[in-house]
Amino acid sequence: MALTKDDLISKIADAIDAPKATVRSALDQLGETVSIALKEGEEVTLPGIGKLKVTGRPARTGRNPSTGAAIEIAAKNVAKFVPAKALTDSLNPEDKKKK
Repeated sequence: MALTKDDLISKIADAIDAPKATVRSALDQLGETVSIALKEGEEVTLPGIGKLKVTGRPARTGRNPSTGAAIEIAAKNVAKFVPAKALTDSLNPEDKKKK
């Protein structure tokens, strides 16, 4: 089951003993700030979570799944997420035991 925005807001509000409205506003502002930074070509580091950066995806030829006809797919920029080592390690605790 996915963690919804409301679930995330509730968990953060409970953890820091803050009103949900304040947490919702902060989360919305975080999204806006990250979006603006990525549009400006900046990388965004979220400590303990990972890094977001923009990479270009070149134009390419694809196929229409219904007809099989070739179509041109335009080049575009996409956001890439690189997880932090701390996040990766927390998902794979057994790797630490092997060392």
